Amino acid sequence: MITGFGAVTPVGNDVATCWQALCAGVSGVAEITAFDSSALGVHIAAEVKGFDAAQLLNVKRLRRTARFTQFAIAAAREAAADAGLRIADDTAGDGGIPAHRLAVVINAGVAGFDTVEHATRQLLGNAPGRVSPYFVSSSLTNMPACEVAIDLGAHGPVTASALACASGVEAFLAARRIVLAGEADVVVCGGTDAAITEVMFTGLQAMGALSKRNDDPAAASRPFDADRDGFVFGEGAVVGVVESAAHARRRGARAYARILGGALTADAFHVSAPSPGGTYAAQAISGALHNSGVAPSDVDYVCAHGTSTKANDRTETAAIHSAFGPAAGHLAVSAPKSMVGHLIGAAGALGVMTCALAIDRGVIPPTINLTTPDPECDLDYVPGSARTAPVSVAVTNAFGFGGQNCVAVLGSPDR
Repeated sequence: MITGFGAVTPVGNDVATCWQALCAGVSGVAEITAFDSSALGVHIAAEVKGFDAAQLLNVKRLRRTARFTQFAIAAAREAAADAGLRIADDTAGDGGIPAHRLAVVINAGVAGFDTVEHATRQLLGNAPGRVSPYFVSSSLTNMPACEVAIDLGAHGPVTASALACASGVEAFLAARRIVLAGEADVVVCGGTDAAITEVMFTGLQAMGALSKRNDDPAAASRPFDADRDGFVFGEGAVVGVVESAAHARRRGARAYARILGGALTADAFHVSAPSPGGTYAAQAISGALHNSGVAPSDVDYVCAHGTSTKANDRTETAAIHSAFGPAAGHLAVSAPKSMVGHLIGAAGALGVMTCALAIDRGVIPPTINLTTPDPECDLDYVPGSARTAPVSVAVTNAFGFGGQNCVAVLGSPDR
């Protein structure tokens, strides 16, 4: 069961604000403020706005944590509070969740890229003494998970994995495996990333991956639209709380949704391009349905990876057709990246949250900016505005650089 969520996103720094914006079709894309982009051909990004880590952390923790870790701490605190977690000292026996039975899984795709770039600039500027003693530790992929564990007092398993853009979904599947294996009673899990930097954008621009719609940022991310020209790079964190249904009942927790199952496959084709035809993405979807005991016709909603790139959107559409067969024509499919851009390590976690809240609230967020459908993208993408509809089963897709495909299936708590 998923019993709590927390979020720091380009459209809101808590779950309520983020969900309201997603359902209202609000774009979080704007001109870059993190660095001077005037020398580049891309000037837009989906930045987190109004986030003040100094309101959350003391001076020492501020110095030792990178932005992607700070996002994760904020989201984890909200998720823990939302789930009503009370962590007990293992020696106290005060009835809370024993600290050694609380696990943390926070994944990232890019990790502390901003700290690496900053430290490199300092060295190249002949100021080696100014490199922070926390530089090495703060940039590591596992730091968000470790800092969240420190923050919450979790002494169970603490893990972190990097699956590029599939990282966030895998965190929830890993949490499910930990609970089913009996290694912990509760897992705080999710994804985070924050790498809006000059070097990152220079590299992505060189790849030709980014939208150059600088004159109309809000319309730049347009999954499945014929006029899409690339994805919009973003940042953020989404964290959830996963526990067994029995454990949630014992402590009187409410549940948003149940993780029914999932699957991972590899394209083993290219470092960035999807395998033509989406064969292995389709296998991930079919495997996730099979592992969940769900028939294609049982699914009401698919939260698409939907990056707004030519190849990815067509490949994902083909994969959905292949995996769902005739049922694909009856699916509602939407792409939150049309509003928040690509959150990289947090993108899949946002997809899980979108599915869970769609199940819980009976509302499917839209795909905005879909004005001229691509003839090769022929599904029901919920264009323009949110749709009120019962959702019993939802699927979220995440396809990462290197051909890492990760799919999770969520169902209503009573399923």
